[in-house]
Formats: sequence, C-alpha cells, structure tokens
Amino acid sequence: MSQVAATRSIQTSLLRPTSGSTQERSQTLLKPSTFSCKAFPSQGNNIPNVCLRNSPINARKSASAEVVPVSPEDDSKIEEELLKLRGLQHFGDASGGIWSKPTVRRKTKIVCTIGPSTNTKEMIWKLAEAGMNVARLNMSHGDHASHKKVIELVKEYNAQSKDNVISIMLDTKGPEVRSGDLPQPILLKTGQEFTFTIKSGVGTADCVSVNYDDFVNDVEEGDMLLVDGGMMSFLVKSKTADTVKCEVIDGGELASRRHLNVRGKSATLPSITEKDWDDIKFGVDNEVDFYAVSFVKDAQVVHELKNYLKSRGADIHVIVKIESADSIPNLHSIITASDGAMVARGDLGAELPIEEVPLLQEEIIRICRSMGKAVIVATNMLESMIVHPTPTRAEVSDIAIAVREGSDGIMLSGETAHGKFPIKAAKVMHTVALRTEAALPSGQMPPPNIGQVFKNHMSEMFAYHATMMSNTLGTSTVVFTRSGFMAILLSHYRPSGTIFAFTDQKRVQQRLALYQGVCPIYMEFSDDSEETFTKALDLLQKNGMVKEGEEVALVQSGRQPIWRFHSTHNIQVRTVTATN
Repeated sequence: MSQVAATRSIQTSLLRPTSGSTQERSQTLLKPSTFSCKAFPSQGNNIPNVCLRNSPINARKSASAEVVPVSPEDDSKIEEELLKLRGLQHFGDASGGIWSKPTVRRKTKIVCTIGPSTNTKEMIWKLAEAGMNVARLNMSHGDHASHKKVIELVKEYNAQSKDNVISIMLDTKGPEVRSGDLPQPILLKTGQEFTFTIKSGVGTADCVSVNYDDFVNDVEEGDMLLVDGGMMSFLVKSKTADTVKCEVIDGGELASRRHLNVRGKSATLPSITEKDWDDIKFGVDNEVDFYAVSFVKDAQVVHELKNYLKSRGADIHVIVKIESADSIPNLHSIITASDGAMVARGDLGAELPIEEVPLLQEEIIRICRSMGKAVIVATNMLESMIVHPTPTRAEVSDIAIAVREGSDGIMLSGETAHGKFPIKAAKVMHTVALRTEAALPSGQMPPPNIGQVFKNHMSEMFAYHATMMSNTLGTSTVVFTRSGFMAILLSHYRPSGTIFAFTDQKRVQQRLALYQGVCPIYMEFSDDSEETFTKALDLLQKNGMVKEGEEVALVQSGRQPIWRFHSTHNIQVRTVTATN
C-alpha cells in the first residue's frame, strides 16, 4: 500500500485562519474538538491524492464564550447553542467537509451507579440516552442475583444499540468499618460521652458495637472518629481492652450500620476481603469490563488480583480507588500496577484533611495522564440531586473542574442509584461536561512526560504525530485495534478530533467506552486492508459521523500488527467519497 503524506508542517495547538468578521473568527476558533472526520476511500488498490489546503497556519487566541444555563430542561438548548458557538454550520459549502446536521459529542465519559432507582430496563435505556457510558455495580449493596440482572440488561442494550456501547464496572465493597445495629436512631449532642465496643450485639443509648475486632488496637487517645465521612465526629478520650470511650464533638443522629473512619489512619484490614473475592469471581463469570478495587494501600494488592485474573483467563481491567491515607505515599507504584485510578473523594476526605482533597484530585489526574492510565473523579459530584431536581452551582463547578483537569470519567453514585432524579442528574452531568469541553482551548497536549510509559513502543511517536495532524488539520482519527492499546494511547494524547476506534472484539469495544474522546465501534475485519478501510469509512458516513469531502487521519500502529509488519507503521490522510 502506498503511503499518503501531508505536505504542510504540523504544529501543536494551532488553528486554521479564517477571514470575515470577529464573530465568524470566534466561531472558527470554537470549532468542536469532537467528531468531525475527513477521509478518502480506496478505489481498488489505487489510492487517490489527498486534497490539502495551502493556507498558512497561524496561532490565535480563543474568543470568550457566552455562558449557557445547565439545568436539565436546557439540554436541547445547550446543544443548539454549542453548535452556534463552535461555528459548525457556518463554514461554507458542504463540499469542504461540513456536516449538514452536525453532531456534538461529549468526550468526557459518565459513570452511573445502578441501584433501586435505575435497575430496570426502561431506566437503563434512559440513562444510556441521557449520556451514561459506564454502568457501575456497587457491591456494598444488593446481591448477586440483582447485579446479574443489571449485567444482562446492559448487555441486551449493547446488543441492540447500533451506535453506542456501555461498559460494566464492578466496584468491590472493601474492608469497611461500620457501627452495629440499633433498635432506633440515637440523637447525640456535643459534649456527650459515647462508647464504641468490639463486643457484638450492643446497641444502647450510650454504646454501640463495631464490626472490626482490631478497632481498639487501631485507635489512640486523641484520635478523631468520623461517622459517614464527617456527618458526626467523636474525640477518643480513653480505651480499654474492648471499648473506646469518646466525647461527641459534632453531634447528630446515629443510625444503624454507619461507616466509621479515623482521621489520618486506615484500618489494618486486607484491601480485598473474602466477600470481595466472591464478588470478583462473580465478575469473572459474568464478564464485566472493569473492577474498581476499594481501599487499595499498595501495589501488591493489584498484582495479586491481576495474577488471579490471568489464571482465570479473564480480560478485565483493574481500576484502583484512591480513598485511604495509606495509599497516598504509594500513589506512583499503585497506579503503575493498575489500569487506571478513581479519585474516591468521600473516604479520602474522611481519612485526610478535606483541604487536601482538591490538591490530591489534581495530582492523581496528573499522574494517571502522565502514565497513560484512565482516571475517574467520583463522590458528591451532584449529591444535592439525590433529593432536588437541580444542582447547586458549586456542584456544577466541580464537574467543570474535573473536565478541565483532564479526567477520563466523572461519576454519579447515589444520584442515580437511589436518587429521586437519576435521569436529570445524568443530563446535568452531560450538559455541563459538554459545555466545559466547548470552552477548552483546541488541541491541548498532554503532560510532557506522558510518553515515558510507552517509550518502548514506536506507536507512541505515531500517536503523537497523529494527534498533531488531527489538531492542525481539524480531522478526526480512525484506528483499527484488537487489544485497544492504540486507541487508549491516542486518547491520552487528547487529539482535538474524535478517535473512531474500530475493533472486531466485543470486549475491547466495551472497555474503550471509558476512555476520553474514544468512540468505539464493533466491525468484522476482512483479510484485505483496503476493503476494511472502505467499509469503516462507509459505516461512519452512513451513520452521520463523517460527510463526503471530509478528511480523516488513518493510523496503523500498535502492539498487534493488523495488515502490516511489526516494523511498519504509518499515518494516512484520506478524503471521504460518496458511499455506494
């Protein structure tokens, strides 16, 4: 196959110049960093010449963007406004590659926890339509039968959907320390004395059991005990062989089975409990896509789990939840051993000073991006929407910050699991993320050391140059993958256009749904590369993802060669022609 080379220089973070009014220039500068593709198909074995524009490349400052409301009712208005802001409908004739009906796609992915509010077929379908990319199963609640039902419903949706796919994430319970059962909630006041005991079955007005036998050994006089992440707090005054006596600092209503933390300390419990291993085996049997492992303290836990999965022949990726004080000194080794990380801010903010959480969030995202790992920001993102139909403005800002910091995914927990407005919450997250992405500078590059983890792969250089090409020419990228490696690598370079990742592996398609900017598409590959390329571009065109005359960067690289030798890598720029 002959190579097709771009003849003008590729420079990072630069946009095409435009003539006309200031408004028209600002619209051009706000052109979507999304799914606009431009490609040319094969004609037998003859590859036509690439149509390249001869205009020079100039750097320009992006124009300020108008603020748009973000309530669920404004969903359609926001997408319409985004189209106007980005200027998709104002770039001349269609022959230049502009969609007649542009599609604005969100690049940051949404993880939704499935629970009593959303565990039906109707609600899962609605969540998918509202923007869900990953369905999370919280193993702290429900049983295997209820979770299996959800898995089957998600797989049914994936089988029926032509242009969307949902990943399945199993989130382990982990070694939680909880208070025991009480006959009725206890109202505790500041200054009151209260006792926790490791004796089972105790539940009185001034004493309650704890489900952890080493609780007394883990706490010391002067420690601060937090209930449910800080909803109530107790100062440890003294302890005996089986009791811990406290003073109530922040009072409130103590109910049964409340979560307990010790500020600045982690419980000396294994990260993966016996229940977790049962749940992990359940996940293997039901072919989930990700494990989110709770309270990971060191890399050994990840290695142990991965060795088990390898012994079972299970292709499941491991996301570590950073939520304990003990994990912070080991961040680099933990994330290196994993496939990604989740910033679980609830317990993290309970075990560490809350003012450290925003800094840790930014640092974890930076580390994950530098290592080419997926990262998810979780907990309390739209907490008020559990009971209210609209979010607080601080919650809206929280979502925007996670998007701007470069998170692959943003997560809803109780909002969709047991909240009153699960669909509205998903729509708010979608519109806020979409609006934030529209205001980001086009063609942002990843941290300068992102390539270090991929330094043994020639693919890294080609991913870098494919990103440069996408950012400069304003094209999307097409990649063919059987492992997902090249699509993930491209994702972490954050090209301005969409990454259309074609794969003939259903599991790989589902897994790629988590990664920022990746649109995973299942398609059978033929032995002939040109036939497969043409089929892929025709599929994109028929589904309205590209239009005749548009260009697309086609990348052939990665760990597993497809239609090439190991030593051969290439990037082509093709122009889409009319489908048959």
